[in-house]
Formats: sequence, C-alpha cells, structure tokens
Amino acid sequence: MDFALAAAAFGVGVVVGLTGMGGGALMTPVLVLFFGVPPLTAVSSDLVASAVMKPVGAAVHLRRGTVHLKLVGWLCVGSIPAAFAGVLIARSLGDGEDVQQIIQRALGVALLIAAAGLTIRAYIRLAERARKRDGLLPPLPQGRPRVSTRPLPTVLVGVIGGLVVGMTSVGSGSLVIIALMALYPGLKASELVGTDLLQAVPLVASAALGHLLFGDFQLDLTVAMLVGCVPGVWVGARISSRAPGGLVRRALAFVLLASALKLLGVPNVETGVVLVAVLLVAPPVWMLIRRRHGFPMTVRRQLPEELADRVREQAGGNQR
Repeated sequence: MDFALAAAAFGVGVVVGLTGMGGGALMTPVLVLFFGVPPLTAVSSDLVASAVMKPVGAAVHLRRGTVHLKLVGWLCVGSIPAAFAGVLIARSLGDGEDVQQIIQRALGVALLIAAAGLTIRAYIRLAERARKRDGLLPPLPQGRPRVSTRPLPTVLVGVIGGLVVGMTSVGSGSLVIIALMALYPGLKASELVGTDLLQAVPLVASAALGHLLFGDFQLDLTVAMLVGCVPGVWVGARISSRAPGGLVRRALAFVLLASALKLLGVPNVETGVVLVAVLLVAPPVWMLIRRRHGFPMTVRRQLPEELADRVREQAGGNQR
C-alpha cells in the first residue's frame, strides 16, 4: 500500500466531493507528475477506480428524478463503443516512449478543455442568476426534465467524449457536460449533472473494461486510490455546504491549467509566467463581468444577523 498515493487520492476525493468534477482530470496528472507512473498505466488504473465510484452518485440522481433517460441512451450509443475503441487506439500505438508522449499530450489537451469548461460553466451560471433576478428566466420545470432530444449530435458528443475518456480518462464529467449545455440549454444544472453522471457509468465501465483487457492496469495503484478517494469524497460532500463553491471551482481550474501546461511539455519558466498572468488578470476580468451583469464586483458573505434582517424585511413587505 502506497500511503502517499492514498493521501493524494484523499485530497482529490475532497475536491470531487466539493465540486462534483475533477476526478480523472486531477488524479491522472497527479499519478504522472508526482508519482512517476507511466501515462498509460495512470489512465488504466484511474479509470478502473472511477468505474467503482461513479454508480454511487448516479443512484442519488436517479432517486431524485434529475436524469433524462432518453438522452442518456443516445449518449451511450456513441460513448460506449467509442470508449472501448479509444483504449484500442491507445494500445495499438505500442508501448514505446513515443506512445506514452502521445497519451500525455492528449491528456494535456483534455485538461485544457476541462479548465475552459469550468470557466464557461461559471459564466453560464452567473448569466442565469442575472436573468432570474431580472424576471427574464422562465419558471423552472418540475419533475423529470423534458427536452426534445437531438439524436445525431447527441450520439456524436458521446463518440467524441468516449474516445477522449478511453485514451486519457478525462472528460466523462468535465467535457461531456459542456457539450450538453450547448445542445440542451433548457436543462437545469441539477439535470445536467444527473444526466451526465448516469451516462458516465457505462462510459467509464466500457473504458475500464478495455484497459483491464488491453491497457496497463495495476491493482496496487487502484486500491491505493480507492482507499484515499472514497473517504475523501465523503468528507468533501460533508463540507460542501460550508465551503465557498466558486472559490473551489476557480482553484480547480487553476490546477487543471497548471497540470495541462506541464503535461504538454511547457518549460517551467513559461509555465510560471502563464500562471502568474492568470492570477493577475483573471480576478479583475471576472469582477468586470459581474459588474456588467449587475452584481457587486466582489462577493460578500452575509452574517446570520443580516440574513435575519432581510427575512424580516421581506415578511413585512408581504404583509403590507
């Protein structure tokens, strides 16, 4: 048992519990960059661990009715065979150093897309809050999500997502959910997460099976990850109501960006310059975006007394 790896997996699990995403996008580069695990081995072991953990969250969303089953079906039509094919493509390239470099570069590109996806999600949520505040947002649907499925583009999203997941273990949550946002803007956030999480179960299982048969799976790595991730996810979920979710998501996007740059082979000096530039530029740009949508430039946490005063004011206004 590698206790250092289990501790790292615990930290990743906490992030997943807080944000609902980032498992493969964080764990795989941690294995490659900090523990010297070959990229193909890291992808194989991480996917098998994810296949054990995914069904738990999917079952919760199924009970809550926040899953579009028809949409899940069309996604799986493309993603299940594509995920298995992604494993075969990665394996057919061989076992040499060049193949490991290709997989590492593909993982870096996937992480860049995941970081961009987090940023896009944050902006969409901000715009949705502004529309709701201004009374421009239609009433939220009740019960199970009802949207008109678009089979061909949905299957195509499944194919692309399956190939990426099969080769890199990244994308079952971060990448697919962004595509769902673009195709089905009528779905609520909880419905997007629930639908994406359920379709990720067979997707990840297919990729994991492929890596068990043809990849470079190592049982000791997977056991160490599960020992750390399972309690980490539980702890993250417990504290998610108290932690500022926006701050956690921004930190996750920053970590994904840093990991992507290193996996893509960017030298240390250039990586440092990019990360410092992001730290200096991103906060004021986000403040301006908030102001443009009519929100304060900074988020101020309200004290319990302030919340009580606001409730009393609203109650008095309703009585009048």
